[in-house]
Amino acid sequence: MPPAQATTRPRWHNLCMEHDGQLQLYAAVAVQLKEAHAKVRSLQVPEGVRMALTRKLLVITAAAKHDLAGTARRLERFTEDLDEGRMPEEER
Repeated sequence: MPPAQATTRPRWHNLCMEHDGQLQLYAAVAVQLKEAHAKVRSLQVPEGVRMALTRKLLVITAAAKHDLAGTARRLERFTEDLDEGRMPEEER
């Protein structure tokens, strides 16, 4: 497919998001999620702890589809916990 045809047209849900600021929040949450996933991958922790952190992060990521503002709050708490060294118990 030529590059000119590879782009998608604006979708109705994206247009609605633009009007109420949701699109900016979505972009900010997407960047924070990407950073959080990278941070979890780079941690020097036992594999079970990494699995527990990844599972938490996947739950937060999935929630973004339904509650963007709540996801932003949960992601902030998750990041604060990581930064302060609060880790879940190792999964087995």
